[in-house]
Amino acid sequence: MDILKTATDWAKAELFSTPFFVLFGLLFLAASIGFWQLGKTDIARAYIIPTLVAGLLLIVIGLGLFFTNKSRISAFKTAYNTNASAFVKSEITRTESTLKEYQTVVFKVIPIIIIVAAVVIICLSSPTWRAISMTTIAMLIVILLIDGIAYARIDNYNKQLLIVNKKDALHLVK
Repeated sequence: MDILKTATDWAKAELFSTPFFVLFGLLFLAASIGFWQLGKTDIARAYIIPTLVAGLLLIVIGLGLFFTNKSRISAFKTAYNTNASAFVKSEITRTESTLKEYQTVVFKVIPIIIIVAAVVIICLSSPTWRAISMTTIAMLIVILLIDGIAYARIDNYNKQLLIVNKKDALHLVK
């Protein structure tokens, strides 16, 4: 198994998915502009700022992840060619840390925030709070969708790293 190719393929798959953050961010910005230009009711006007903020956040997340993963591709090759075993070990550490973060943030914290936002919709009748809550839920659903897929990819990558590490360890014992 060529772990450098596996690592590079994983990073390229991340490069493919991160622009979806930007795409959804642009959709939120378009919605904000639409509410600003066409919104006549209090609730429609209340969406202007929340959708603007959500759009900007998603764009920043997408661009940050894109450039981080783009730089990883060349860094992977350098690190692997310098010391393949150390590269695998460092990637195992990084992927396991990322998987733990996903478990905490994406699969626990985000659903709790969605529940709180839903309760705010039910309990408060202010157009501003409803718009903030609904926009928050929409943005977090986008994050859950994209990060749920990213979690599966990094979990698979981590398993492949563990297989290579185990083979290296067995090779050293023999």
